Amino acid sequence: MRWLMGLAVLLTLARPAGAAEQELELSVDGRTTLATLRTPASMGPDTPLVVMTHGTLAHKDMEVIQGVAKALEQRGIASLAHTLSLGLDRRKGMYDCATRHDYVADDAVGEIAAWVTRARSMSRFVFPLGHSRGGNQVARYLAASESSPAAGAVLLAPVTAKAEADLRASYAQTYGKPLEPLLERATKLVAAGHGGEWMDAPGFIYCRNAVVTARAFVSFYGADAGQDTAALVARLKLPVLVLAATKDTVVPDVAATFATLADSSGGRVQLDRIEDADHFFRDLFAEDVADRIAEFIKQTR
Repeated sequence: MRWLMGLAVLLTLARPAGAAEQELELSVDGRTTLATLRTPASMGPDTPLVVMTHGTLAHKDMEVIQGVAKALEQRGIASLAHTLSLGLDRRKGMYDCATRHDYVADDAVGEIAAWVTRARSMSRFVFPLGHSRGGNQVARYLAASESSPAAGAVLLAPVTAKAEADLRASYAQTYGKPLEPLLERATKLVAAGHGGEWMDAPGFIYCRNAVVTARAFVSFYGADAGQDTAALVARLKLPVLVLAATKDTVVPDVAATFATLADSSGGRVQLDRIEDADHFFRDLFAEDVADRIAEFIKQTR
């Protein structure tokens, strides 16, 4: 027990004096969404604030989000990590695959916008950050919002058009049934105004034997130009930092996808590689991510 008490003291000392952590709630489209605000000791209107969006079916307390948020705090940067509702009220933790799925990719746009607005009331320098599919959804938000108060954006191992295409191509191998008949049925239901009709699917995203609405199925497996994160970023005017992990097996083509855009953007789009990191930037790689973000924010301001 003595060593546990000593560890607790060390962890307490490791947190800067005056630093704070606060749980927030925000109502968006009739659902309560949750977030964690972490602020450094010297928090003020000029303190940069990073609004963090997690990846597929995940949540604000997952390791990569917490790790980067805590590392940013040590660098004097605040963060606001929120959990996407995915159609549920006060959602916490990973999405339970046994729960019915009724949400579409663009639902995240309104929730990100709401949290960015909340963040802007606390800081003049707001930077949306998205990890994995959250990176795509941050890009969707910025592309759809010409009046966004964001000073810049960070895409951490963002999902690419190729990654989405590979997900569709591997559906039959993963779930034992072809995608096309399911997608055709869902598409017809949506076209007929029955997007809310429930379907039994052998798989949906990462969930086996899922019950899903037609509109949700079409959103994730249908043709959608919004799945091309690089094309969305190309349309933006604000600075964007893209961070790729060199040992990423989930979205292995981030660097290759964004290289040309970064080279031709005149410095507006920066591409940086985190050597030896995987898709989730565990342990000390979160420190590397925070270093790159801190430098990006310094340049942007």
